[in-house]
Amino acid sequence: MRIKGFGGIFWRAQDAQTLKNWYNEVLGISMGDWNGTIVKPDADNETIFSLFRQESEYFPKEQSVMLNFQVENMNEWLEHFNKLGVTLLKEPEVSEYGTFVWIADPEGRWIEIWEK
Repeated sequence: MRIKGFGGIFWRAQDAQTLKNWYNEVLGISMGDWNGTIVKPDADNETIFSLFRQESEYFPKEQSVMLNFQVENMNEWLEHFNKLGVTLLKEPEVSEYGTFVWIADPEGRWIEIWEK
């Protein structure tokens, strides 16, 4: 018996239509009438499940969950965010794990963008 992967990510929204529009324009995630979409990862995509200590400052303490999207060509994403006026929450970080940038959705949730 094993876990094959995540079956979904679900959360409540103050304004679902605004979020649907934002996620489509900013991240290219188009959602249907049921307010969702299906993401089928490529073979080289990894999904990480990680726990953070309550006192961690990696993302805001009042936010219990942070989304991380694995992307290709971080420079193109940075140009895209700049063109749309999407503000980076802090400077990009490069480490042995890859390149990371952070943005926030219209309801203030931090979103991590990662290129391995």
